[in-house]
Amino acid sequence: MSDEIKLVMAYIRPDKLSDVKQALAEVGAPSLTVTNVSGRGSQPAKKGQWRGEEYTVDLHQKVKVECVVADIPAEDVADAIVDAASTDEKGDGKVFVLPVDSAYQIRTGKTGPDAV
Repeated sequence: MSDEIKLVMAYIRPDKLSDVKQALAEVGAPSLTVTNVSGRGSQPAKKGQWRGEEYTVDLHQKVKVECVVADIPAEDVADAIVDAASTDEKGDGKVFVLPVDSAYQIRTGKTGPDAV
């Protein structure tokens, strides 16, 4: 077991969440946190009309997936997310890998990699 704890954070299309969950389970990282978010990047804005008024949607719905790992390489987790979330179009999202200084498991009191 490695002494390094990493946070793998990804912003993906909502419709790719099921594929990402399955890919994470296959690499041995089934624990994750999912949050619905809105954001703007290279994906173009969409124009629409409502009651005769034109409006622009430049904040797109995304899903933020967070996965903290200590016993498997963070690069494997990031690669699994990229492979599962890719549609080869703008707006597929981003994956970030960050170091985690420490971790504490509330129920057991474990710390460090044992808490993950």
